Amino acid sequence: MAKTKILFVTHEMSPFLEISKISEITRQLPQAMQEKGFEIRILMPRFGNINERRNRLHEVIRLSGMNIVVDNNDNPLIIKVASLPAARMQVYFLDNEEYFQRKKVFRDDKGKFFEDNNERSLFFCKGALETVKKLGWSPDVVHCHGWFAAMVPAYLKTAYKDDPTFKDAKVMYSLYGDEDFDSIGSKYAEMATQEDMGAEEAAYYGDGSYVDLYKGALSYTDVAVFADDKVNPELKAYVEELGIRSFTPDGDKDYEGFSEVFDEYAPVDAETV
Repeated sequence: MAKTKILFVTHEMSPFLEISKISEITRQLPQAMQEKGFEIRILMPRFGNINERRNRLHEVIRLSGMNIVVDNNDNPLIIKVASLPAARMQVYFLDNEEYFQRKKVFRDDKGKFFEDNNERSLFFCKGALETVKKLGWSPDVVHCHGWFAAMVPAYLKTAYKDDPTFKDAKVMYSLYGDEDFDSIGSKYAEMATQEDMGAEEAAYYGDGSYVDLYKGALSYTDVAVFADDKVNPELKAYVEELGIRSFTPDGDKDYEGFSEVFDEYAPVDAETV
């Protein structure tokens, strides 16, 4: 049986950007899964405080050059890549001068949440899926981490549901506690709508509060991962209410547990059917 292809989508990953617990999970889990034979790809934003020279990022010309439309504005997408030699892994970075070149990640010098964080998130979510399409690589599982990837599940289950790259992909979403977040605003859902994803589908994201944002994402998620014991209880209740499958790993390094879940979504070999 062919091994599962796993796409990890995150806003942070060690050693490139370390804001929270997410950075270490997204550094260790992909490597552990790769060592078990899974095929992985990792996508994250190239925020301005990520040192390109030290981390040896370089542009991938064949993947760059796309434009991502957010709120009726075309935004050029640049793709860069860096290698983690010790892990034999590559990480793809999505870059855009307007959204990601600032030195702060989510807040300005005064600690205020950037007003365009909604646009930045949507650019990243759309850009990530378009990048994977251009890679010509079809994931079996898309595993999202952090609020910045919140619209990925909705896009996968609506706008990209018939795309050959994603038509069979399952969505896993890891939920954490204590994320650095202020409301992203109700315009997030409004801006997410497009020709192939209407207002009704985006309405699950509500007013853009932390709970509403994740309720929106969970509405399109196949497996919710309770990644620590501080997950918002309202979100836990929502998972139960909707009957979404949940997985609670036995610690941060429960790689066997993750492997078993991922293995369930391995592609079926056509010759055995």
